[in-house]
Amino acid sequence: MRRLADERGMVGGFEALPFGFLVFVAGSLLLANAWAVFDCHLAASAAAREAVRAFVEGSGTSDDARRAGDAAAEEALVGHGKDVDRMSIRWDGDVLERCQPVTATVRYEVPTIVVPWVAAFGGVLSTSAHHSERVDPYRSGLTTERFTPEACRG
Repeated sequence: MRRLADERGMVGGFEALPFGFLVFVAGSLLLANAWAVFDCHLAASAAAREAVRAFVEGSGTSDDARRAGDAAAEEALVGHGKDVDRMSIRWDGDVLERCQPVTATVRYEVPTIVVPWVAAFGGVLSTSAHHSERVDPYRSGLTTERFTPEACRG
């Protein structure tokens, strides 16, 4: 077989395959990291929602309601297949009184894979989610000492 003068550059295309493969691997790792952060954010959001729901529906003292909220957040994370040790929860307005706004912020540390050529990834990223609700003004089992209907408006 005789080579034509036009075909000299055709051999050089093979060297681009390893570089293309490396770019494909780096892109796949970047996509996997993005999905891990998104998935952990969904789990943190569910944990915050369940924590606040358990708190406002809790009974007993504010400490009992907070323990119930913490347990509900941990259970929600376990349900999503996440490690409870990577979670932290912060409460705002955690008083079990009628019309009291309660907010839980769940922060989750996301382990990531080191991506070649991208210095921002590799190690741990943090994602957080929060949820707020008011304690029902007409529920039973709570004191009515400081309750005024005006406190629930706004």
